[in-house]
Order: sequence, then C-alpha cells, then structure tokens
Amino acid sequence: MATARKTTKKSKAKTPATRMASYRARMKARGLKPVVLWLPDSKSPERRSEIERQCRELAEHYRMTGDPDQAFIDAVFEWPDD
Repeated sequence: MATARKTTKKSKAKTPATRMASYRARMKARGLKPVVLWLPDSKSPERRSEIERQCRELAEHYRMTGDPDQAFIDAVFEWPDD
C-alpha cells in the first residue's frame, strides 16, 4: 500500500531583516519592548584609569574611617538638586 506524500510549497528563505522584524513583532505581542543599554567600556585605557582611581579613593576612605558604605558615596558624588 503506497502512502501519499504531502507536498508542501517551499517558502523563500527569509532575510535577516525579515527574521528580525518577525522576532520583534513576536516580542511586542508578548508585551515586551527593546531596551538599549550604553555601558562604560571597561577595556578603554581612560575608563580603566578612572575605575582604578575610584577604587584607590574607596580603599583610602575605608582605611581612614572603617566605613565602606554610603558615607563615601556622599563624600564623592554630587547629588542633583530636586
């Protein structure tokens, strides 16, 4: 007994742009939205030296006061006026 084989139309391959649009539509349908985050480049020599400077200041503050918490942040960060 021969079984009938279903023939399906072969659809064209989707382009990357089409696949991304489809993905975004599915995510939007689920109630999600894209978010872009810009982070400091920790491999940048300038950023790296700034991170090291801040770490040295934090270590010095802790050594002088024994307080690793909010007092240091208050001392080095200028809070915006509301």
